[in-house]
Amino acid sequence: MKIKRLDSPSDTLDLCFPEKKAFDVVGLGLNSVDHLCVVPQYPTLDSKTEILRYETLPGGQVATALIFLSRMGLNAKYIGKVGGDDLGHLSLQSLEQEALDCESVLIEQNARNQSAIIIIDQRSGERTILCHRDSRLDFKETELDEQAICGGRILHLDGYDSAALKAARCCQSHGIPVCIDLDKVVDNCHALIQEIDFLIVSSNFSSEFTGISEPIASFRALRQCFGGFLAVTLGADGAMAWVGNQCVSFPGLKINALDTTGAGDIFHGAFIFGLLHNWPLRKIMGFANAAAGLSCLHVGARVGIRPLSEILHYVDQLMI
Repeated sequence: MKIKRLDSPSDTLDLCFPEKKAFDVVGLGLNSVDHLCVVPQYPTLDSKTEILRYETLPGGQVATALIFLSRMGLNAKYIGKVGGDDLGHLSLQSLEQEALDCESVLIEQNARNQSAIIIIDQRSGERTILCHRDSRLDFKETELDEQAICGGRILHLDGYDSAALKAARCCQSHGIPVCIDLDKVVDNCHALIQEIDFLIVSSNFSSEFTGISEPIASFRALRQCFGGFLAVTLGADGAMAWVGNQCVSFPGLKINALDTTGAGDIFHGAFIFGLLHNWPLRKIMGFANAAAGLSCLHVGARVGIRPLSEILHYVDQLMI
């Protein structure tokens, strides 16, 4: 799908979404159970640190983004696998409790569910993630249902499932835009990004992908490899995106973060919400930064998803 060139942050993308789809958004990617540990400060080697707060809460990049969209009133479908263990049961239960279609969620009985230990520095709210994913949670070629993958007006991926490339190609062949949240270089990454329309990466991705350590230089180099819409999330500093031939900054919400877990996932969900409403880019990015920032006032990936009216209240101050 060819994305309209933006010459100004005030432009709209004017996407032509497929009509008569059962869902606004379909997502294929991670769900997780997060073990969140708030500590006074990140521990040094060979030390003992008190846990100030401990929570076991569901998360995962695509799952959290879709739950955000569902709570905003859109029809969303999640495609993924859960393990056959207690964590898998907890993750699936958390998905089914939302207004989210889970008909294409498979249970891999012999696999442990995706999980993470997240260490949160109380002083800054920044987190360090230790995660494990069983490869049996990936969709096999025979398990991926093209009709389900192409059932929405837009597809959202995180690249972790090995079926992501096939899913992106299926949607491209049907004229369905594809958005991806890449926080690391994944298998088939070079081929995968060629099938993406909206590539939004984490702050470290460009350097890892290009081998260039300087952030701006690596982001420019990534631009040479990708012709669609390109942006990078920068935590408290908001985000940057290519507009025309220049890199434009979009400020983040000024808050005292309690936990940054899930903020990037929510940013992606909010970005897709703005796309589907054909907002100008400046409003889309302001909405995404506001939603992500407000989520950091709570512990856990999904607890901090605020109502639409509350997020919109903060958008004007970010549209500068």
